[in-house]
Amino acid sequence: MHCRIHKAVSLLAACTLSVFPVTSAFAADEPDFSTKTPIKHVVVIFQENVSFDHYFATYPHATNPGPEPQFHAKDDTPRVNNLLAAGLLTENPNSTQPFRLDRSQAVTCDQDHNYNDEQTAFDRGLMDKFPESVGTAASGTPPCVDAGKGKGIVMGYYDGNTVTAFWNYAQHFAMSDNSFGTGFGPSTPGAVNLISGNTGGAVLAPFAADGVTPGSAAGNIAGGLNSGAVVGDPRPLYDDCVSTPVIGTAKKTRISMTGKNVGDLLNAKGITWGWFQGGFGATSRLADGTAVCAAVTTSLAGPTSDYIPHHEPFMYYSQSANQHHLPPSSPAAIGKTDQANHQYDLSYFFKALTEDKLPAVSFIKAKGAQDGHAGYSSPLDEQNFVVQLINQLMMHNEWSETAVIIAYDDSDGWYDHQMGPIVMQSDVSDDQLTGPGTCGMTPAGGTPGRCGYGPRLPLLVISPFAKQNYVDHRVTDQSSVLRFIEDNWELGRLGGGSLDEKAGTLNGLFDFDGGGKAHKLILDPATGLVVKD
Repeated sequence: MHCRIHKAVSLLAACTLSVFPVTSAFAADEPDFSTKTPIKHVVVIFQENVSFDHYFATYPHATNPGPEPQFHAKDDTPRVNNLLAAGLLTENPNSTQPFRLDRSQAVTCDQDHNYNDEQTAFDRGLMDKFPESVGTAASGTPPCVDAGKGKGIVMGYYDGNTVTAFWNYAQHFAMSDNSFGTGFGPSTPGAVNLISGNTGGAVLAPFAADGVTPGSAAGNIAGGLNSGAVVGDPRPLYDDCVSTPVIGTAKKTRISMTGKNVGDLLNAKGITWGWFQGGFGATSRLADGTAVCAAVTTSLAGPTSDYIPHHEPFMYYSQSANQHHLPPSSPAAIGKTDQANHQYDLSYFFKALTEDKLPAVSFIKAKGAQDGHAGYSSPLDEQNFVVQLINQLMMHNEWSETAVIIAYDDSDGWYDHQMGPIVMQSDVSDDQLTGPGTCGMTPAGGTPGRCGYGPRLPLLVISPFAKQNYVDHRVTDQSSVLRFIEDNWELGRLGGGSLDEKAGTLNGLFDFDGGGKAHKLILDPATGLVVKD
């Protein structure tokens, strides 16, 4: 296949692709799902709260101090749009200059990543108000780590001596330096955009008990309304475990989401899929059967809850929720519609992998301690999880037909110098991108609460069919992952305002002609260094 894919042109319209039948070792046991590429299994590892510059500010040049894992780039590494290339390491318009964080500083404060504050930090595209607008200085007991920079910690970045595995994946496979959050804001909007491309259709449903007053959507739905676009981190209505204690947080407003998500499209075609999340399995049940999700793991930052409800987007939709956190009826049912309704504890992904029953589409969410979220996780905790999972996939007999996509839900507010295109305009009071109450337009009109694209985020593709040591510069966003799944299995589009129709394709990261050699890269989970290539 040879073609040029443009941002807003469909994969099918842009070029002619062959239809690839199922060729897996156990195809006879599964339905025959033809695909438009050789990829039969997509595994989306959806991590937390990292901007592109936070992990790749100086890629591929690492400082390489003696005690830390060493990184040396290949001579033919392509140029990347980062702080080094842009000349913004030492002459930066922000009040704090960017600075390197080392491995001993892997645990940091969580930054402000609210919908409105992130837009304020962008300052009409000048990208010069990050410490003042989204920086978070040390606070709490014990205080979080700000590296002595106060709010300027938001300008910190890691290099290949800390996020070593991610730099090695970029060296051996493909990454984008022009991929953005579909919108601004924290985890929930990012997760919802991944599976539906549409944060509109949120409906307020606050807790009815414990003295919570119904009717307050402030900080959750754009404009403080009872319905509209979700901009905050409300909890999913269809989830027993919103009442489970989550370390460091209190009960919050709940919402439901209307409309369709990618699960509806996959179900309509009978294609196996699942969302697998750490801590999703119930640790106990109340007398009425209500699930309790109380598992806790200690990361480098300390103890944190494994299951975080607002990181599970399918639980906001009535048709795709597994409210009582029921397990699959049998191992053979993983990926199929039964009482679990495609929502699983992460352990079931590894069970499916072990038993050669890997679903066609798998969304992976690490437990809290390993999801990379500043404040309660770290890049080193994240690296350990991601590397172990990918190592296992690479040793599986399905690796030759698998694509792993590493993507992120939001930037956490961490500084990034590149503003994306304004694809969706908005004019509610929450907006601050191009002026008070505006995102790319004067007041009156727009799509309230869906200002975007938002911050630039890392995106990597790891697959035998991924281009090697390649950086893709074409514009993509979180809903580009959704679009790749739709196109590969010919699911059609979601409609109803989904941005899957506008999303750039991921095809630029793949080589479906010369790839497919089952390239494997085994890394050390602790150091990120290459063990076997």
